[in-house]
Amino acid sequence: MTTALQAVKVRKLADASRVEFGPLAFYHPLIADGDTPVRTGIQTSAPGYVAPMHWHPYVELLFIIEGEAEVWLQGDEARPLRLDAGDCVALPADIPHSFRTVGDRPMRLLGIHSNPDRVVNYLDRKSDASGYPVLDGELQPVTASART
Repeated sequence: MTTALQAVKVRKLADASRVEFGPLAFYHPLIADGDTPVRTGIQTSAPGYVAPMHWHPYVELLFIIEGEAEVWLQGDEARPLRLDAGDCVALPADIPHSFRTVGDRPMRLLGIHSNPDRVVNYLDRKSDASGYPVLDGELQPVTASART
């Protein structure tokens, strides 16, 4: 499905909701209303965070804003790719992948989904209708402020 953008769309981080990804990470959806051909959001991950192995039915790009990360495809866990602030990786559709924060500083990334909607298939957990992880059997609350 192709979604044609009809007007300029602006989303400010300060106005974005916050979605908890467990105790070490959270996500702020930005251009994420399903009315654009891509979806974006910023994830902040503390040292020690490892994303659960997951895949998308479309290409995903991760742009490291600050901090450091390692990214790998399923089967290549022993050979992760190291990314620093300013680096970007394109992850292929339909192949499970993961990433982790490296070092002792938080890592922030801009995730770009080449799809109007966020679709995430986790190998070890369920996702809700918005593609967010279901943690401890319950959906995580979304708060109204992005200031933390």
